[in-house]
Amino acid sequence: MDLTFAAKSQAFPSRIVCLSDEASELLYLMGEQERIVGVSGFSTRPPEVRSKPRVSTFRDANFEAIEKLDPDLIITYSDVQAEITKEAIQRGLPVLNFNQRSVSEIFEFIALIARLVNQQDKGRQLIAAYEMELQGIANAAAEFARRPRVFFEEWNDPIISGIGWVEELIEIAGGEPIFPELRKAPKAKDRVVFPEQVIKRNPDVIIASWCGMKVKKESICSRAGWDKIPAVRNGHVYEIPSSHILQPGPACLTDGVRELHRILASVTMSAS
Repeated sequence: MDLTFAAKSQAFPSRIVCLSDEASELLYLMGEQERIVGVSGFSTRPPEVRSKPRVSTFRDANFEAIEKLDPDLIITYSDVQAEITKEAIQRGLPVLNFNQRSVSEIFEFIALIARLVNQQDKGRQLIAAYEMELQGIANAAAEFARRPRVFFEEWNDPIISGIGWVEELIEIAGGEPIFPELRKAPKAKDRVVFPEQVIKRNPDVIIASWCGMKVKKESICSRAGWDKIPAVRNGHVYEIPSSHILQPGPACLTDGVRELHRILASVTMSAS
């Protein structure tokens, strides 16, 4: 038996390229940031991640730069990075693509990353802490006299309703999503809604988060007929940074859900 090969095959990845923000943030939280050798240009959490070599946008990767980093694992996210994942495979690079779309799947992702770097206990501790926080927010939201009806706008052209974990977090934070039937649609194109549909469902609150772009509230409020919507009429149109709520990892389970709850609590107070 080749003991050298056996030892190597049982080792954990030590040179990881993270092409989505949630993977790199998790490795920092587990104290395993030294394993990260490259990240996406959109990585911002924690701020120290900016010191790592940037080797991709969200949809495109610089494989020449990645190969020079000699990674033993590349982590990608979702069908949006399907082409990056495909090219990595064709180049013979080890790649893991995860496609978490719900809160429970985010917890599964955390557990998987923890196993990859032999930090199962830290992974369990993180999950327990996030579960406790979500339960605390849900308990506080249970005191609301009324649950506001919420439209979450993930993109503006076309108008796209919120992905699964966002809609779940809205419910935990005390709101009632107006398009619950769309939350399990795996692709953004399947969550496209028409302006007239939003008007008909009459949300009390509009929360927008346009991935990688600042929300223009005035453009939302000026859409034809939207002045009839209570959210627009009463000034309840808000923005949450996409890095806080559209990152399916630690960000949405902390900053994202806290901001959702703060907004909904203020709306319910103003209505009382």
